[in-house]
Amino acid sequence: MAHEGDSVLHSWCVQSEWRAPTVVGGSGAFLELADGRRILDMSSLAECSNLGHQHPAVVEAIRRQAEQLCFVTSAWGAEPRAALATALLEKAGYEGGRVFFTLAGADANENALKFARQASRKPRGHIITRDRSYHGASYACMALSGDARTRDQVDPQALGVLHVPPPYAYQGAFGSHDGAICGERAVVAIAETIDRLGADTVAAVMMEPNAGTNGIVAPDNYWPNLRQATRSRGVYLIADEVMSGFGRCGEWFAWQRYGDIGKPDLMTLAKGLTGAHLPLGAVVLSAEIAARLQHDMLYTGLTYCGHPLSCAAGLAALQAYEDEDLIVRSRTLGARMFAELKTMQSRHPVIGDVRGGHGLFAVIELVADRVTREPLTAWPTMPAELNAMLETAMAEGVSFACRGNLILLAPPLVIDEHALADALALLDRLLTRFFPAQA
Repeated sequence: MAHEGDSVLHSWCVQSEWRAPTVVGGSGAFLELADGRRILDMSSLAECSNLGHQHPAVVEAIRRQAEQLCFVTSAWGAEPRAALATALLEKAGYEGGRVFFTLAGADANENALKFARQASRKPRGHIITRDRSYHGASYACMALSGDARTRDQVDPQALGVLHVPPPYAYQGAFGSHDGAICGERAVVAIAETIDRLGADTVAAVMMEPNAGTNGIVAPDNYWPNLRQATRSRGVYLIADEVMSGFGRCGEWFAWQRYGDIGKPDLMTLAKGLTGAHLPLGAVVLSAEIAARLQHDMLYTGLTYCGHPLSCAAGLAALQAYEDEDLIVRSRTLGARMFAELKTMQSRHPVIGDVRGGHGLFAVIELVADRVTREPLTAWPTMPAELNAMLETAMAEGVSFACRGNLILLAPPLVIDEHALADALALLDRLLTRFFPAQA
């Protein structure tokens, strides 16, 4: 059999160092490898397989749609596209809004930027995003992202993007370790940036309502205050829900934890939209923005946007979330997982902080010194011990995700409770083994 590393360029790695196993199947929270091993997936792969792998209802919906209609361009109508858009507007409470379908999260974010500028009548308006954020790897999205890995590849200011510091309370952002104070000051910094530039020159603020792979979970007061600050200045708020949506953070969409007071003007979706069974992204627009664009020419489009197969998968995914009560299950299991991680923190001084707890998503920050909060390594370098720990976990049948000095836990929402408990117990043992100096 041909070795994939000889013919494929792989994302986010040095090609000569790519050594990943080949996946040949999956079921629920488990992946099946070509060598016969069965691996528990504790990251939903790229935080996207919220429904687990090969969900039968989604697979069946794809099969049925393929037999009826595989493709029609977005210039023509398609029944699953209309049905999915209607369902998304209903879940989000965006009565009178519209949905623009894309292929993934990056192009959803790029199109949200376009719509915000067009609807605001600020065609070159600034977009404000955060440092240490991630919105995609296309050129515009690299500009939107405050990501150290791509900082040298694009000039954000050339694309009208400005970055502000994140509300990183654990590491003392804005001079405080207190979450409420840090959250308040972080919003003030954004408000002051808008005022300095002039609100008439700022089209939108784009933020993740909950953490992505940056691992920074904002304090509870951050999002509602940000919504108030942007609304009062006539600046649109875009919620990047690509990772945080569809139950990952215990709600259909993470901003809903704050009720209507936190409702953004636009939100972007992907990943859990189909449970990663097929590529699909979306921009959901409020009724106000939809009305402002209703009589405009929309100079954007993608050949496969709103692909019927993908929309059928999305409809089946939404039904599965409902039928299996997975949004509530995420909150319940997530609370248990978070409590166990906090207990683990008391046993392992290498764990400086545990963040999350709003669903089946949590971040463990590893430190060299818990008193000074010095990270185990400089962000985003991964410690050698952590990499060795990941390899050992894989050998024992569990795949964990890490970035820098962070362990990111985001298992499929369908994960069995016993499998989750076993994975956390393994993590506990491995932390003792690989970080004995801190244990």
